[in-house]
Amino acid sequence: MAPARKAEEKAAADAAAWMFNVVTSVGIIIVNKALMATHGFSFATTLTGMHFATTTLMTLILKMLGVVQPSHLPLPELLKFVVFANFSIVGMNISLMWNSVGFYQIAKLSMIPVSCLLEVVLDKIRYSRDTKLSIGVVLLGVGVCTVTDVSVNARGFIAAFIAVWSTSMQQYYVHYLQRKYSLSSFNLLAHTAPAQAASLLLLGPFLDFWLTNARVDKYDYKTASSIFIFLSCTIAVGTNLSQFICIGRFTAVSFQVLGHMKTILVLIMGFFFFGKENLNLQVVFGMVIAIVGMIWYGNASSKPGGKERRGHSLPTNKTET
Repeated sequence: MAPARKAEEKAAADAAAWMFNVVTSVGIIIVNKALMATHGFSFATTLTGMHFATTTLMTLILKMLGVVQPSHLPLPELLKFVVFANFSIVGMNISLMWNSVGFYQIAKLSMIPVSCLLEVVLDKIRYSRDTKLSIGVVLLGVGVCTVTDVSVNARGFIAAFIAVWSTSMQQYYVHYLQRKYSLSSFNLLAHTAPAQAASLLLLGPFLDFWLTNARVDKYDYKTASSIFIFLSCTIAVGTNLSQFICIGRFTAVSFQVLGHMKTILVLIMGFFFFGKENLNLQVVFGMVIAIVGMIWYGNASSKPGGKERRGHSLPTNKTET
């Protein structure tokens, strides 16, 4: 009975981690949409820097309370992670600006096969036929839901390429660093959040001015917009933490596959908030396909041989205290 109970506890913890990520991710999308569309705060990169500054404050408080124990992450590893993460954030912002919504969604979908390739090449992971097919069904369903007009230009393609590969590398690296250096999600955030906050707050205002031709220091910070900025930063703490927790538990590929459930939820919430024009037969059909694919992926990848490492073990370093 002990192994069965342990499996049940792990399943419950996995579900809780996933729901934490879903709630915070969907919540921050809604808050940011209101902040940018209603209140005109279009400084996405600077806002992300604020998110990591708030996350840094949270980790410092937890360190003072003894919740986060001292740990070690070599500086070269930290710098590589920050480069991947910042290129991901900047690349996504520029890709959204330079590409049509349809091509932007295709680029996001391509992160799943890229993440699979990274696991196959770097971790020697082998996928079963059912696991591969289930991933394909998820991609098809989300594509039917979200991809409409598709147009691409050279600079937009380059931005999307950089965004896809840097995001996939960043998510792979979260799982890699946690395993190699025995870091908890809190530990890894405590190392990476300050570096990301500093670099994005320095880079953000210049990048945002280039993208929007508006200066963040000239923005009219009214009470309502300030409240939404505060809400966005607060929710972002949970989003950042839950991402690290989920990737640490599920791997980057599973995180990407399950992550598209958030796309489905955002579409459904768009129906409730903005009316039936956002939920037509094509979108419903795509949702059904995607959900079937996600359920299939969960079953296929959890079976013996569904997703396994081929005689390759990652050296680990114990966390230094």
